[in-house]
Amino acid sequence: MEKLKELFNSEKLAKLKELVKKIRVVDFIIVACVFVALVVGFVTFKGVRQTADKQIEATSNIVFKVYMRGVTFSGKELPIKKGDKTFISIRNVPYSDLEIVDVKADRRKIVLPTLNSKTVVIVVEDVGQPDLYDVVVTLTDKAKITKDGAVVGGNKVKMGLPITLEGADYRFTGSVSEIQIVDAVGEEALSKDINTTDDVQ
Repeated sequence: MEKLKELFNSEKLAKLKELVKKIRVVDFIIVACVFVALVVGFVTFKGVRQTADKQIEATSNIVFKVYMRGVTFSGKELPIKKGDKTFISIRNVPYSDLEIVDVKADRRKIVLPTLNSKTVVIVVEDVGQPDLYDVVVTLTDKAKITKDGAVVGGNKVKMGLPITLEGADYRFTGSVSEIQIVDAVGEEALSKDINTTDDVQ
């Protein structure tokens, strides 16, 4: 009887060893990843972990300026005009048509010294580059306001953000130089009108 038990136990041990050999390290990693994903999902569902959509506190109209240095233009008037719409791309990703609130264009300037003791230097237009302009275009849009700033099209609008403006006969690239948040409204009042599932980057 004891010999039978020993034989049975040895057979079970051999089968267990074979099973362990079949299980690879990769299998352990897959199981661990699935377990971690389930834990993160459960914690998020319970509201312990705050997702990007829950960070949105309000929505607001924003006004931001795009500064474009060294725009070359030889026509009679700049194609970008106040009141028109321009299609913008954020970080080279197409976004939407936005209204142009204001346009300011100045010819490239240079600084020249003077012989006047009161005025050391003067600033004049660079006649050597008559078709070179520095342009500031002011745009308006509706943004979602988070603790980390305004968000449009899944992008945080901050100074230095690269923006491309495109129309029927122009395509200029600049960067955000100023942002103003206006008419902010609480999240509860806008929960019916806004989609709070955008990917915030």
